Amino acid sequence: QVQLVESGGGLVQPGGSLRLSCVASGDIFSSAVMGWYRQAPGKQRELVATIVSGDSTNYADSVKGRFTITRDNAKNTVYLQMSGLEPEDTAVYYCKLRMMFQSYWGQGTQVTVSS
Repeated sequence: QVQLVESGGGLVQPGGSLRLSCVASGDIFSSAVMGWYRQAPGKQRELVATIVSGDSTNYADSVKGRFTITRDNAKNTVYLQMSGLEPEDTAVYYCKLRMMFQSYWGQGTQVTVSS
């Protein structure tokens, strides 16, 4: 059974930075696709960034140049370094892992950008 646990959310001022972490437990293949999604109040969940083995990454246009996704396969952990945060980045951030045609989600971590 795969489980994902996110951490690192919180309250930050505009222009600030945060780093989110997501630790996966269970039988994880290095070929699994891992990523971050977010959902703001009243909006649909949207892709933020994904990363696959070999460090191939994909980003939403809204976060390109500000966010960086990385992974440590030895620790089954994916990170999201967020810089230049804007109030529009306020949302619950979810970690997602996809492998063997199944998707797994974490419980989410709140990120609030406000002065």
